[in-house]
Amino acid sequence: MTDPKGYLLLMLHAHLPFVRHPGYDQPFIEENWLNEAILETYIPLIRVFQNLKKENVPFRITMSFTPTLSSMLVDEYLQNQFRKYIKNLISLAREEKKRTKFDPHLNYLSDYYLSHFEDSLSVFEETKGDLTKQFLPFVESGNLEIITSPATHGFLPFYGSEPSIIRSQLRNGRRTFRKIWGRDPKGIWLSECGYYPGLEDDLDKEGFRYFFVDTHGINHASPRPMFGVYSPVEVGYGVFAFGRDTESSRQVWSSIDGYPGDFHYREYYRDIGHDLDYNYIEPFLHSNGIRINTGIKYHKITGKTAYKEYYHPDDAMEVCGNHAEDFLRNRIAQAEALYSENKQPAIIVSPYDAELYGHWWYEGPQFIEFLFKKMHFDQSVIRPIHPLEATRVVPKVQSVKMQMSSWGENGYGDVWLNPSNDWIYKHIHSLSIDMFHKASELKDSKDPLVIRVLKQMGREILLLQSSDWAFIMKTGTMVDYAVRRTNVHSNLFLHLKSMLETGKIDEASLAKIESEHNLFPDIQISDFC
Repeated sequence: MTDPKGYLLLMLHAHLPFVRHPGYDQPFIEENWLNEAILETYIPLIRVFQNLKKENVPFRITMSFTPTLSSMLVDEYLQNQFRKYIKNLISLAREEKKRTKFDPHLNYLSDYYLSHFEDSLSVFEETKGDLTKQFLPFVESGNLEIITSPATHGFLPFYGSEPSIIRSQLRNGRRTFRKIWGRDPKGIWLSECGYYPGLEDDLDKEGFRYFFVDTHGINHASPRPMFGVYSPVEVGYGVFAFGRDTESSRQVWSSIDGYPGDFHYREYYRDIGHDLDYNYIEPFLHSNGIRINTGIKYHKITGKTAYKEYYHPDDAMEVCGNHAEDFLRNRIAQAEALYSENKQPAIIVSPYDAELYGHWWYEGPQFIEFLFKKMHFDQSVIRPIHPLEATRVVPKVQSVKMQMSSWGENGYGDVWLNPSNDWIYKHIHSLSIDMFHKASELKDSKDPLVIRVLKQMGREILLLQSSDWAFIMKTGTMVDYAVRRTNVHSNLFLHLKSMLETGKIDEASLAKIESEHNLFPDIQISDFC
């Protein structure tokens, strides 16, 4: 077999903020973020990987599982919440079969959803609700490479002035990953692709060998990389950076001409939770009476008007196969042109939010399956690859110095620092510095209660640093929840701090906080000082 002229590095970033609220009478709609992602993205991806293995298709995918997401996937309470969620959908789909019996196409779709939900529950229970155990066989076989992220998806460029923030985010990102996945991560997905000069030193100290940045992070490096984003660069200490390819990203991400907008695909924004009579749907909402998405959607995108026709899964699958063929054809042409110009194989880096595949773009997981099958059976110009493999197939790697960059609007952190959310940072910095001083002062304490309080303060400060709260405030969706979480973690931190300062530790109050925000069981005081 001849050597390929290019390699596709497909990177899926799987992340959700830590949302866990046991014991509350009023349901938290936000817990459905995880339920929807499990049903619509993670289980469908597991099915795709199983299908590819069954057909001996040698796929390569890199996925990041953030520590917050990994912690939620192995959490017994949240696993039970998913069981309630999916069983409720099964009941709803059965009711829909009855309601739609006089409409053949809707009846067919309701049965389609019922089978989908029942099969998803079966997949979920194969490992008693722990989906990490479903992904691990593909890691062992070399088809899937998994990496971590900063502990709570903190946007690191905003915290470079406080080393304890960077240290605690990276250490707990690595440590939690090892505890849950049973191995040390080779690479890291920097939250929001946020890089700043000098971060490579901290990455090296924690054993990370590579990370990803947006296109301009590479193209604006000094000296300007000879091969642009089509070859990894070394940024110091043997740490490699991979830059996003704009062309392959546009074909999937673009809201104007990206594949997910095809009129045959399922319409995300038409859901029976909003469409049907309230008295009928209300018993299935479990949302304190608020209309929410159920996951049962009967319409296709159809066009750019309010008029929507019924969804036809078989038609959507045919289009999906054509899109996978088009994507591959474009990558082949791209690889051949770059090989002709550069005289070395191109590394085409295509990173996406994992939840795009399945949750936002319902047919996305099937697109991935079709893509790898076509890549294996239909051509030999381009092959899939993992990041560190990529550093070995190019003749040499250029060393460069990069400047601060991110992905997202304007590419320099504007999404996470703007008038809608700038107020949170004075609290984050102030309390993080408080944490450094308290940890330094009391790190040698022999009092187990003092140590427990310090560790819980560490968890609260890490949760406060999550980039998700600033992102939600900027996008204007669920803003009240993001503000509440910012205030909750700030106030709990101050409450715990006051216990240390007064010498009156309320063990019952401490235990309650530990029970709700129970991630990072191996957190260390030394992470913060």
